[in-house]
Amino acid sequence: MVPPLPLIAPDWALFLDVDGTLLDYVPQPDSARVSEPLRRTLAALQALLDGALALVSGRSIADLDRLFAPLSLSLAGQHGAEARHNGKIHTFAPASPALDAILARARSFAAHLPGIMIENKGLSAAIHYRGAEEARGDLGELLARSIVETGAEFQLYPGHLAYDIQPRGANKGFAVDWFMAAPPFAGRVPVFIGDERTDEDGFVAAIAHGGRAVKIGRQGASLAPWRMAEPDALRLWLDQAVAALEHSP
Repeated sequence: MVPPLPLIAPDWALFLDVDGTLLDYVPQPDSARVSEPLRRTLAALQALLDGALALVSGRSIADLDRLFAPLSLSLAGQHGAEARHNGKIHTFAPASPALDAILARARSFAAHLPGIMIENKGLSAAIHYRGAEEARGDLGELLARSIVETGAEFQLYPGHLAYDIQPRGANKGFAVDWFMAAPPFAGRVPVFIGDERTDEDGFVAAIAHGGRAVKIGRQGASLAPWRMAEPDALRLWLDQAVAALEHSP
């Protein structure tokens, strides 16, 4: 039996997914909002962990900055295709015309399906089908076929009412490895918290570095030994951890 997940320790490095993990899912990505209490919690954790906190998300770095402003956080965006630490952005995958070709086919498919929204993030993309759930199977087949026919530079992941298209070789586990190679993350115990298939790569990396993995949501198989029911439970746990760290000797 897995023991209960302890509160955050001072020697941890914390890696947090955003949508479905820190934040509840919303109908449209642009409608997500970060509460002031959550901003205060993240700012406190960043200070208490000496900066060893990073958001690792499918969103782009620019979108994460917009969402969490005015916080300045270490970030990995587009499922690990880009990352920022100490103010400098690194990209780990080139922009590719293959992505434009894949999305052109997706737009043709979606021309008469208003429930499908195509989100081009530059190095990766998400195809949302909320409101067109009946098209899920055909859409997935089209995207998988398009990826193969354009050179297999990308990989396809099912998400929450969406398909994620990301550069092959760039993933959240790679982002964890990159952060863990440098201060203030190096030498700490990494803890990755996420809710979707793309977070499993982060779980693998955290465990490989001797750390922990936590999945948000009770459904579905996962490598993560620990689970939390929903983002609200995570936010409460983070608040409790801040209080404990602030009063620790």
